[in-house]
Amino acid sequence: MRFKGYLKSAAPAVILGVLGMGLPHTAAAATATAAIAVSATVQATCVVSTTAMSFGTYTGTALPSTSTVTVQCTNTTPYTLGLNAGSASGATVTNRSMTGPGSALLNYGLYTDSGRSANFATLASTNGTGSAIVTTVYGQVAAGQYVAPGAYTDTITATVTY
Repeated sequence: MRFKGYLKSAAPAVILGVLGMGLPHTAAAATATAAIAVSATVQATCVVSTTAMSFGTYTGTALPSTSTVTVQCTNTTPYTLGLNAGSASGATVTNRSMTGPGSALLNYGLYTDSGRSANFATLASTNGTGSAIVTTVYGQVAAGQYVAPGAYTDTITATVTY
């Protein structure tokens, strides 16, 4: 009887021992850590893009048009936007001209306002926001010019200084 009672009380332990045979024994896990130093330097930068300004067909009356200049600079980067005189001979930022047949000139102006009263040369400094900032350029061919018929063109360079 004694043996019987022993088996009865030992049975669960024996069964667990038999079931545990063949299973890998796990040891307590240990860890080690190390930090990775991460760094970068952000350089002030700006990009600029433009759209074309097309006046269409000029018939001697004032002819308006618009263009846009898009500037995107790193956040808080101060910059100025300037438009040059163009490529016509003798042109200035206040007296721009398109060149046509036989080097004929067709005068026009570029302005910062829709009323076309403030000449567009260089805008006051502003700060980049990290997002694109779009500036409208208002253009107008002056009335009363009776130049040689044909195609007239000019190239204006938009410059961002930062």
